[in-house]
Amino acid sequence: MNANATQFLTLVRREILRFVRRPYNTFLPPIITNALYFSVFGVILGSRIGEIAGVSYLQFVLPGLVVLGAISDSFENASFTIFHGRWNDYIQAVLTSPMSNRSMVAAYVSASALRGIVTSLLIVGVGLVFTSVPVANPVYLVSFLLVITTLFGGLGVIGGLWASDFDYLTVMNQFILRPLVFFGAVFYSLEVLPAFWRNVSLLNPMVYMVNGVRYGMIGVTEIDPNTSLAVLTGTTVVVLSVDYLLFKRGYGLAE
Repeated sequence: MNANATQFLTLVRREILRFVRRPYNTFLPPIITNALYFSVFGVILGSRIGEIAGVSYLQFVLPGLVVLGAISDSFENASFTIFHGRWNDYIQAVLTSPMSNRSMVAAYVSASALRGIVTSLLIVGVGLVFTSVPVANPVYLVSFLLVITTLFGGLGVIGGLWASDFDYLTVMNQFILRPLVFFGAVFYSLEVLPAFWRNVSLLNPMVYMVNGVRYGMIGVTEIDPNTSLAVLTGTTVVVLSVDYLLFKRGYGLAE
């Protein structure tokens, strides 16, 4: 194993251990939150709503909740570790190492994407308590989850570099990302919206993510999954390139 690979894996291991060692802060909240979502929206409301697109309401909303958990945790992991490292100056130990900027970005994003995927699996596990969880198109499901968690891990790096206070991280996650997901056709079908609002909804990138994961899980989508996957992959490449340039220029890393 060459030096670059060793350095990359060492940083990835450190970042993974950071969230694995604190399961009550990292994994327990999404388990409890989604158990409440399933109980309220799936069991109580779902029994009155009935089926949507030929599946139970609970199965219909499950992919959206998976997306919500995956992007929230992948974004939070990257943004927090970058900002916390800046705040306490220990990120300097990484910056002064012989690691390349590309390896640093890859390590932070990879660990964050892994946390997002683990969270999505935990949400699916909670969902299994309430309903069966089909996997109609596993290749699409895996592809969308990998792209989505990588994308938001990359966005989390940008957020961590930009933030000047912990409140910035809260604002980005709670008041920007989550509302976009909730209005991203998680709890409803686009078909029930008037034409105007349906067109407005198509401007929300979360709609494409939710529909992509929904297609992978239950085989139902209102948007072409190939187009969604291509656009999201392209966006991810752009975001990772921005991450690299910001690290290369030292943006937010050096006063």
